[in-house]
Amino acid sequence: MIDVLFITPNNSKGIYQKLSNNFSAIETPTWSLLLAESCRSIGFKVAILDTTAEQLSDEEAYQKILNYNPRLLCFVVYGQNVNAGTTSMSGAVRLSNFLKKKKVTTLISFVGSHVQSLPIQTIKDEESIDFVFTNEGVYSLREILSLKKITLEKIENIKGLCFLKNGKPFMTPPQITVPQSKMDIDLPGYAWDLLPFRSKPLDLYRSPMWHAEYDDSKRTPYAAIQTSLGCQFKCSFCMINLINRNNNDEIGVASDYSNMRFWSPDFIIKEFEKLINMGVKTIRIVDEMFLLNPKYYVPLCEKLAELNKDDTLRMWSYSRIDTVKRPEILKLVRKAGIKWLCLGIESGNKKVRLEVAKGKFEDVDVKDVIKKVHEAGIDVMANYIFGLPGDDKKTIQKTFDLSLELCTAGWNTYAAMALPGSLLYKNAIEKNIELPSNYEGYSFHSYETVPLPTEKLKAYEILKLRDEAFIKYHTDKNFLNLIEKKFGREAVNNILNMTKIKLNRKIIEEHINAN
Repeated sequence: MIDVLFITPNNSKGIYQKLSNNFSAIETPTWSLLLAESCRSIGFKVAILDTTAEQLSDEEAYQKILNYNPRLLCFVVYGQNVNAGTTSMSGAVRLSNFLKKKKVTTLISFVGSHVQSLPIQTIKDEESIDFVFTNEGVYSLREILSLKKITLEKIENIKGLCFLKNGKPFMTPPQITVPQSKMDIDLPGYAWDLLPFRSKPLDLYRSPMWHAEYDDSKRTPYAAIQTSLGCQFKCSFCMINLINRNNNDEIGVASDYSNMRFWSPDFIIKEFEKLINMGVKTIRIVDEMFLLNPKYYVPLCEKLAELNKDDTLRMWSYSRIDTVKRPEILKLVRKAGIKWLCLGIESGNKKVRLEVAKGKFEDVDVKDVIKKVHEAGIDVMANYIFGLPGDDKKTIQKTFDLSLELCTAGWNTYAAMALPGSLLYKNAIEKNIELPSNYEGYSFHSYETVPLPTEKLKAYEILKLRDEAFIKYHTDKNFLNLIEKKFGREAVNNILNMTKIKLNRKIIEEHINAN
């Protein structure tokens, strides 16, 4: 018997359609790893069941759960994109329903961005979920596991939970999150050794294709790691700060909980060393704002540079577009093995970009920033969003034209989504704007996707523009010439094969059929 089994749900096919076969990433489950290490550091017996990495059916997952015989089941439901955890609820709820039908009596708990945003609605809607954690859950989970017997009656006095009491949703008082002073102590690293593998550690995980320079052989082994938690900004489309939730509002809004916490550079460098010693060179740094606070990222990059003297690390991180202007910083970043920076450009229209970011950006010359990054020998994954408030066909075309002009080696565009936990979601609820009817509807790539409309564009129009732009960019002559020059002809072939996979979209099909 173990104390808790952390479960990563398998829902990649529903979220990514045929892209899941070869092109979507399979990411190491960050919060399963963090929670597992936190619990076992104080003596609890833990395990991780990653049904995505192992590609388990619900029946296969059930059999493994029986073998583990846990006192508590904890579904850890976040997305590969840090602001897309709702979509992962699809596979998680499917499995929890399956377990209840199999008469599993162990309590089933959920932690993740969707339940942090909508704990009351989740408990109302999903009968197979016994209780949810209303924030990151570190201290609530430790208290629960300290109980001799885990029952709903016995957890009533534990903070940070939501469950049914006398048939009605009941939220206990908010729980604190791990404070900055205890990050190294109460979140003491990653339980890498608990992850499944085929022949060597982390070989069941794979990076996005672009991260591996469009070379399939470089995609694995792969790992994702955070050096900080949360974000100090309040972008209306994002919901990553839900882990910091500290109130019992019926709808949690991430911008109300903006806060950042950091592991010490000396502590977190040990996690990088573990990965490198396991043979992992392809690594994602998950932090939304990695290059924000020099107090933390400069010493960390200096230490990484020492580990990367042979220049074999292949890492990427996010950055604010207005914090990577200084050549000396970019030089250090490149020495550290960060060969890609993921920059949120969002829109080619300055007014749209600055409004949605709510103070995230200084007014910068985007073209100049990209030029300086490229001059430092770092490639750019440029992120754009179609359908932000204020967008119309002209502003979206302006965004796409800018992306062609910048001609970055990585390109990604999402249709703006009112994700639960974002301010866009709460605004949509208040304005009675139609939202997706199921979890997969919040995915960026699924058949069910329903993005947010604007005053001038319907949801299907925005999604159609996004899908067409994806193909146009990845078949653009200048882009393909750049890729062939940098990475070779095989990389071009891999990209062209990716563009042959058509995403089927329900709302576009419905529009066509109606006309």
